[in-house]
Amino acid sequence: MGGCAGSPRRLSDSEGEETAPEPRPPLPDPGPGAHWKNAMGFWLLGLCNNFSYVVMLSAAHDILSHQRAPGNQSHVDPDPVPTPYSNSSRFDCNSVSTAAVLLADILPTLVIKLLAPFGLHLLPYSPRVLISGACAAGSFILVAFSQSVGTSLCGVVLASISSGLGEVTFLSLTAFYPRAVISWWSSGTGGAGLLGALSYLGLTQAGLSPQHTLLSMLGIPALLLGSYFFLLTSPEPQDPGGEEEAERAARQPLITNEAPEESKPDASSSLSLQERWTVFKGLLWYIIPLVLVYFAEYFINQGLFELLFFRNTSLSHAQQYRWYQMLYQAGVFVSRSSLRCCRVRFTWALALLQCLNLAFLLVDVWLSFLPSIYLVFLIILYEGLLGGAAYVNTFHNIALETSDQHREFALATACISDTLGISLSGLVALPLHNFFCSLS
Repeated sequence: MGGCAGSPRRLSDSEGEETAPEPRPPLPDPGPGAHWKNAMGFWLLGLCNNFSYVVMLSAAHDILSHQRAPGNQSHVDPDPVPTPYSNSSRFDCNSVSTAAVLLADILPTLVIKLLAPFGLHLLPYSPRVLISGACAAGSFILVAFSQSVGTSLCGVVLASISSGLGEVTFLSLTAFYPRAVISWWSSGTGGAGLLGALSYLGLTQAGLSPQHTLLSMLGIPALLLGSYFFLLTSPEPQDPGGEEEAERAARQPLITNEAPEESKPDASSSLSLQERWTVFKGLLWYIIPLVLVYFAEYFINQGLFELLFFRNTSLSHAQQYRWYQMLYQAGVFVSRSSLRCCRVRFTWALALLQCLNLAFLLVDVWLSFLPSIYLVFLIILYEGLLGGAAYVNTFHNIALETSDQHREFALATACISDTLGISLSGLVALPLHNFFCSLS
């Protein structure tokens, strides 16, 4: 089994002999204070970066139905009197699928992630973070004061730009810190899902209007900027030794080079197109299953949630949708925070299980055989657990199996996986919504 590319310990493919590592001066001990500052910094960055994205998906039903209490936008009835259905469908459909909000929330992210490996490194990290924070704040303001679905979707696009740019930026930034920060980042993104969905559900359930609920969240972009500029410490040189290196050495590397060289994370900006293509081919083993996982789960979330409508419950249709989103995000948060106690190398198994979830719930939408909404609640929680586990283990495995030279590029490239899967699911969910809603 070959060693990791760019590592001074790997067996040279061209020479067939072990290359002796050069003497390395002792690394300064950053101390426990710096460790916890960086851990908390990346957790908060994950939380703040995904928060607006999650809130927009939780508010998708409200954005499309554009429901506000007549004559009073400061209050919305948390338990509204059911209104007559506007069509003969048993699904109580909006005229437009919530997948439309999903596409507005993900397509700009997809464009950013497709272009990022080829030129985003030319823009320093600080301006990227400032743009991300400004777009997040703009999204809350625009959707809150919107008087039309079109304007609201423009606000959702701003949230997408913020989330996509932030994810590429902060995942690349982890290459300059101990690899443990990836688990903190992932946990923070899971926390964004849970806290974002729960805060939107809780505040609207308490009687606050969607408008005032969104405006109350403007502190999140400020927290993102504060975490980056004031909490993170300057990156220190990384010591590849210890338990983490032992695990990494046991892994099959994603790529190998013909000549060993000492490399640093910041060398990724000088990679040739051929090197980038070689790294990308090695990443496909992890990219494809993550695409499948996210295709299946967001097909469920934005294609089927709205159609999984139970009339035999005290929850209104909008409230059912918000509960689905909150439970899904709770599962994601738990599994994205579980890397220290549960690691999965073969993420293809998670992709298979998530596709089975999709098939099961699709059949239920067609046949309506599940007798209770609480069974759907359990399935959605399980769906979130699978999705979160796939995300955190994919990036953990990539960080272990790439060299210092390629890690920044590899992490930035692999984060296209979830976005591509989500985009495909949104495109498929739109015609599916129209088909089911045409059924009487």
